[in-house]
Amino acid sequence: MGDYTDALGVDELEAGSMQAVEVGGKKVLVARIVDEYYAADNACPHLKGSLADGRLEGSVVTCPRHGSQFDLRDGHVVRWTDWSGAKLSVAKALKSPRPLKMYETKVEGGRVLVAVD
Repeated sequence: MGDYTDALGVDELEAGSMQAVEVGGKKVLVARIVDEYYAADNACPHLKGSLADGRLEGSVVTCPRHGSQFDLRDGHVVRWTDWSGAKLSVAKALKSPRPLKMYETKVEGGRVLVAVD
């Protein structure tokens, strides 16, 4: 675990929203799910789409490029792409499903802090 770095104020994110921020030289996605804050790489591990430009439904973020979905509570793959059939098989063979890189968060003094490695 790295040192915690200030990412944004708790009042900058409404429940059910997310935002890309620069933390420790990395582009990080910070999401507020109810009253918990989660942080992950902003780049989708499938084809590097910006997750901040995607959709957040509950705890699942959907990449705008190819519909890959990840649960922000732990980064696991919900769906690798929204493709089907042979196209999905080829996509999995070329780039196997990988979880989203997650970072620890904590809240102190009304600020969301993120630990990046």
